[in-house]
Amino acid sequence: MRVVITRPAGDAQAWVEALQAAGHEALALPLIEVGPVTDIQPVMQAWAQWPEFQAVMFVSAQAVRYFFDCQPVRSTWTRGPRCWATGPGTHKALLQAGVPEALIDSPAADAAQFDSEALWQRVSVQVQAGSKPVLIVRGQDGDTHPNASLNGTGRDWLAQQLQAAGASAQFVVAYERRTATWSSLQKAQAVQAANDASLWCFSSSQAIENLASILPTQSWAQARGMATHPRIAQTAQALGFGEIHMSKPSLPDLLVSLESLA
Repeated sequence: MRVVITRPAGDAQAWVEALQAAGHEALALPLIEVGPVTDIQPVMQAWAQWPEFQAVMFVSAQAVRYFFDCQPVRSTWTRGPRCWATGPGTHKALLQAGVPEALIDSPAADAAQFDSEALWQRVSVQVQAGSKPVLIVRGQDGDTHPNASLNGTGRDWLAQQLQAAGASAQFVVAYERRTATWSSLQKAQAVQAANDASLWCFSSSQAIENLASILPTQSWAQARGMATHPRIAQTAQALGFGEIHMSKPSLPDLLVSLESLA
């Protein structure tokens, strides 16, 4: 079985190599290009206000990387907010950025799902009404599609929960996402993978929307997908994927899920 990894290029190759080492045929077809925002002043302002937040929630590992790329001075972490992560990848990125483990909150390793809802179950008891705001570090779509789903549903839902708890949320954009530009070879590989029962791995709804815009006339009835969240699975079903499976977002979980399909 061939496995198609659709993560951004900076992440995809490591997944391909790990899958190949585990005996799988793997192909990287990144669907999202990620880069820094043009105007970093709002991020720098957020760093200047760092002690004023009761927590900082990062929507992805990319949010961590680009936000901390702008860190003016390496923090000693003697004061400041807790850092919230929705999943293991973001948790790991925070550790790599120098955040102490004791200051990171994320869903339990055995949680049924890694998303804002699971994170809220862990952090809701921390939230102080009428106190310091929670900063949400997110990305920004550099292009849109007519069939776009509600990207950002999780972060918006979290902001609503904060408001209901008497707190407030502020947002800052740390990076920009765009549809990847594919070569003729990549398009041909994608068409083949759509028709030969390859397994497409999706970790965001935006990746699926980008796929639809890159290959607008392609039928996906013969294609199989692996999604890391029910909302992503729904987007794949809406595009026409004939078969959808679920996996947690980490590489070890994907390997286990692949074994179940063998």
